[in-house]
Formats: sequence, C-alpha cells, structure tokens
Amino acid sequence: MSDTVPAEVSGKLGMLANVKVRMTVEVGRTQITIQDLLRLNEGSVIELDRMAGDPLDILVNGTIIARGEVVVVGERFGIRFGEIVDPETRMASV
Repeated sequence: MSDTVPAEVSGKLGMLANVKVRMTVEVGRTQITIQDLLRLNEGSVIELDRMAGDPLDILVNGTIIARGEVVVVGERFGIRFGEIVDPETRMASV
C-alpha cells in the first residue's frame, strides 16, 4: 500500500487521515442453529450464501465500500479492489 496521501484527503480530510478503521473482508454468510453450531468439529463444512468465484465484500467499520478478490502477495493473502461502492450509496447505509 502506498504511503502517499491523495491531495483531496490532505486538504479537506487531513485531520482524519490518521484515524484507524477496521477493514473486514467477508467471504459469505449463513445462519445455523445453536445445535448445529455445537456439532461442528475439525473438518466440518458450512455452506455459505455465495458462489465460488463471486466477489468478496470489503467493509470498513461494518459498511461495505467495495468488492474484490483474493490475491497472494508473497506468502500472504491480499485483496484486489474491483468494484468501488458509490460514495452516496455508502453514506445512505451509515
């Protein structure tokens, strides 16, 4: 990730540039009963609400900001941003 801050951030949002946020990447979701949860053990498989190959949701503090895909960077996983959610749509969900 680049250490340079875009001009619009350094100007209008400069005071917020160093505020830390939690970024989460969501593969998928499901609902299960407590009974099924307690039956899980090593090797258990849970079906999620996404198809293989679907883009992953990228959230910041619980708000979806983009969709992307998993990549490998050296020996670590990373995320390549694809579709960025429209800022007006993001603000409507806050």
